[in-house]
Amino acid sequence: MKTEYNITKMLKGARSASFKLSALSSDVKDRALSFMSQAIIDKKDYIIRQNHKDVEAARSKSLSVSSIDRLVLNAKRISQMSDSLKELILLKDPVGDIISQKKRPNGLVIKKVRVPIGVILIIYESRPNVTSDCIGLCLKSGNVSILRGGSEAFKTNTAIFKVLKNAAKRAGLPEYAFNLVLTTRRDVVSMLLKQSDYIDLVIPRGGEGLIRKVAETSRIPVIKHYKGICSVYVDSKADLKMAEIVCLNAKLQRPSVCNSVETLLLHQTIADKFLDRIFTKLNDAGVEIRGCSKTYKILKGKIKRAKISDWSTEFLGFILAVKIVRTIDEAIDHINQYGSHHSDSIITSNKNTANQFLSCVDSAAVFLNASTRFSDGHQFGMGAEIGISTDKIHARGPMGLEELTIYKYQVLGNGQIRT
Repeated sequence: MKTEYNITKMLKGARSASFKLSALSSDVKDRALSFMSQAIIDKKDYIIRQNHKDVEAARSKSLSVSSIDRLVLNAKRISQMSDSLKELILLKDPVGDIISQKKRPNGLVIKKVRVPIGVILIIYESRPNVTSDCIGLCLKSGNVSILRGGSEAFKTNTAIFKVLKNAAKRAGLPEYAFNLVLTTRRDVVSMLLKQSDYIDLVIPRGGEGLIRKVAETSRIPVIKHYKGICSVYVDSKADLKMAEIVCLNAKLQRPSVCNSVETLLLHQTIADKFLDRIFTKLNDAGVEIRGCSKTYKILKGKIKRAKISDWSTEFLGFILAVKIVRTIDEAIDHINQYGSHHSDSIITSNKNTANQFLSCVDSAAVFLNASTRFSDGHQFGMGAEIGISTDKIHARGPMGLEELTIYKYQVLGNGQIRT
């Protein structure tokens, strides 16, 4: 009963705070972000101690290596969290921007103006840096955030929240400007997803199972990112040295995240030569290759045969599916059929082929001669991201400040009436 009371109190406070936050000046928001960024550094030892407790608990439960990697915080990652908050200060506040303006023949001036969405519920797993990133992004864009992190990071998320909350209080923000659900009870999520009177948008971040459950349960609009099945296509006109560097980075730099490459597509005219270049390095790095029949033949049984299901699997680890294709059209068709519309890249020096790929691959982000690992709000100059949308709505791809706003019309008149 106490939990339900606390949640209801938080929801009412969040709705009330959203009206105040939407009217705050950029100077006030930036001052708060500055305090919060410094507080993360000042209290890093406390945050790391709490994180260590979560990590030890995760290890005792034999969670996967990739899951623990997403959970761990160290001095470098905490510094990156602080830097992300600092970078938001440097970014333009989108609230109040005039998207368009026109004057009607009757003298009415119609302005389309950016405004905050309102109250945003973020449900996420594992990665505790999401806590500070989402709080910062929502604050800068004038939105109230309600955060519900995974139980595996509960102590870490609570520590980060308390540190930021104290800093925000010193900066004069409304009490419920951002909020953390301070319970691991699973039924609370179902309760929150019914609160359409208080919450305007839900953004789930985590595994496909979590996101589908949220989408199926929610009575509130949901921005989704089911999974990241990213591909790199190495074309017949590719610089193979460049292709090797890009592909290794896309797979090995951090294989446990959604923008790492899961499928490598090779044009048949360069497949032998390229596989000869890259196989040993992938093998030495511990990558298991699952190849089509042509790939299997070239590598003489050194790899596993790919199943149909491998083309649509987000491995999030040291597994790579490899397929040899005859044409650019076959590569595009494969990506559109089996990919997740997240991020895909082509390596080629042929402008026509590049343009065909960039135009026809139906993904939120498409790259030319670059790693899919750049599909990230920080890398896109957004400071951070609140998520990566694979939906086709107002927000698609990495979501930064602008994607956390909607618009309203301000209609200015001098006594006009409709006849």
